[in-house]
Amino acid sequence: MKDLMGKAIWDFYHDKNAEDLLTETSISEIDELPVEYFFRGFEDMNLVEQKALELSKGKVLDIGAGAGSHSLYLQKKNLEVLALDNSPKSIEVCQLRGVQHVLCSNILDFSGQTYDTILLLMNGTGIFESLDKIDIYLEKLSSLLNDDGQILIDGTDILYMYDRDEDVGVMVPADHYYGEVDYFIHYKLDTEKPIKWLYLDFETFKRAAENNGFRIEKILQEEDSYLARLTKKDLN
Repeated sequence: MKDLMGKAIWDFYHDKNAEDLLTETSISEIDELPVEYFFRGFEDMNLVEQKALELSKGKVLDIGAGAGSHSLYLQKKNLEVLALDNSPKSIEVCQLRGVQHVLCSNILDFSGQTYDTILLLMNGTGIFESLDKIDIYLEKLSSLLNDDGQILIDGTDILYMYDRDEDVGVMVPADHYYGEVDYFIHYKLDTEKPIKWLYLDFETFKRAAENNGFRIEKILQEEDSYLARLTKKDLN
């Protein structure tokens, strides 16, 4: 992994001529992602992020912490937060910005503690990679969650990105779920190896969550994106 996103975050923090990240997927063209987006304060975050942070409580695991903006906000609310990211340079910046507890790790390799709130934002369902891996990730998240804890996660339904035909409706792929894409990151003329990324509609997510022992509720809907809360079903 070249850690291009981490390099961009590191460059921006250290004022080292950071450039915009360029992102694209297997179904979309190149788009600019300003690096300062990862350094937003609460007032500049979208409503989904703000609501998730307002609902966070207890001991928090911030998965995919990036530059640490969500973790820093929760620390100011006197919550104990662990910022987790598999980007070494992003985690370094989290620490430099004042996040007290940080760890560079893939979520599937992480264990040892349980949490009252697990936070996955900025299309948190993306880490699931594909439909056939959702069970693996939900099992891992369940193992990290206290019995009375909550998972706050956002997702986006990208059905709107597909063409429509008057006769057959939306023209989605026949060989895979339409929200499964390859995600590419470009930075300063370099390109990261593509990753698998999952944009998940709420109803599909609901079925998967319930099949893995969770209750799920939609907390907020903003256009094609939503915030969901998962809690464990009664153990008895």
